[in-house]
Amino acid sequence: MFGLTDEQELIRSSVREFSEAEVAPLAAEIDRDHRPPLETIPKLAELGLLGILIPEQYGGTEMDSVSYCVVIEELSRCCATTGVMVEAHSSLCTWPIVHFGTEEHKQRYLPDLASGVKMGAFGLTEPGAGSDAGALATTARRDGDEFVLNGQKVFITGGGYSEVFIVFARSTEAPGTKGISAFIVDRDTPGFTIGEGERKLGIRGSSTPPLMFSDVRIPATNLLGREGQGFEIAMATLDGGRTGIAAQAVGIAQGAFEAAIDYAQQRVQFGKPLAALQAIQWMIADMATSIDAGRLLVYQAADLEDRGIPHGIAAAQAKLFCGEMASAVAGKAIQIHGGNGYTEAYPVERAYRDAKITEIYEGTSEIQRLVIGRSFLR
Repeated sequence: MFGLTDEQELIRSSVREFSEAEVAPLAAEIDRDHRPPLETIPKLAELGLLGILIPEQYGGTEMDSVSYCVVIEELSRCCATTGVMVEAHSSLCTWPIVHFGTEEHKQRYLPDLASGVKMGAFGLTEPGAGSDAGALATTARRDGDEFVLNGQKVFITGGGYSEVFIVFARSTEAPGTKGISAFIVDRDTPGFTIGEGERKLGIRGSSTPPLMFSDVRIPATNLLGREGQGFEIAMATLDGGRTGIAAQAVGIAQGAFEAAIDYAQQRVQFGKPLAALQAIQWMIADMATSIDAGRLLVYQAADLEDRGIPHGIAAAQAKLFCGEMASAVAGKAIQIHGGNGYTEAYPVERAYRDAKITEIYEGTSEIQRLVIGRSFLR
């Protein structure tokens, strides 16, 4: 049986205490107002939660992947928006700089990203290129010592408040994914504009605006990795990102599960608590079993990454199972609440809306099934 170390358990208890004190009280408000909890960013930084995947020499806390998943789960248990704020910043922006950036990139960007002075985002998805990343149309034309970017990105988590962006663009005429390169783009670069954020079904406090590039000139030194290596960087980044989203899904499910238990024990019907009814007990049993199974899949994928073992399939399995599990568990939590669960007065309504996105972003469930299925049919 997989078990957490004493240090990982301490991280869990510390982040849970922080989440209940600082994150949970804002969750309903930011959902209602469709606004990111920017006031939480300095507090997250103070606890070291914005430098989780950054080496200590650059100001980070350099946690292992399992600890990172524990952090995302505990934040998401109270607020899925805050969970994905840390997840996108960490796994989608800081991770590729750590693993593919030059020493100059690391010294220039990582300390500010670890301290929360700057937040980071990841720009891959386009209006015509979602699951088919190879179809992206944003271009990066070489002009002497610069690249000139033109195009548009959409659904960029954290885009509204981030200062550092990992952007993917087609820099050569090589077909398909071979011509894609990755770049680091600063928010204040002339010609780079950020649009209005989408108003969404769930994770409403998460800023997801489009990014527009109109003759955006960046130094050639802002190329991340080699020219033409962008698709490789994106896929490697998303392997870890999928594990983080699976952890977010587990956190959402855990929060809904706990709310359902509390309600079932307090709500009296037919002269006794709902929890005394066999139908409710069976639902609780199914929810608990599914959450535990999902959590173990997350830990397995994260542990493989920590040991340097290929983890792409395990990450896909974790994300597939946990995304669908979170939606199912949140649905059962509403069922246990009855009509009350369908109102904003109870957190399970928000959990149900938040859970759905975990089946979509950073690779839909259908894409995960393709990845997993093809791995067995080669």
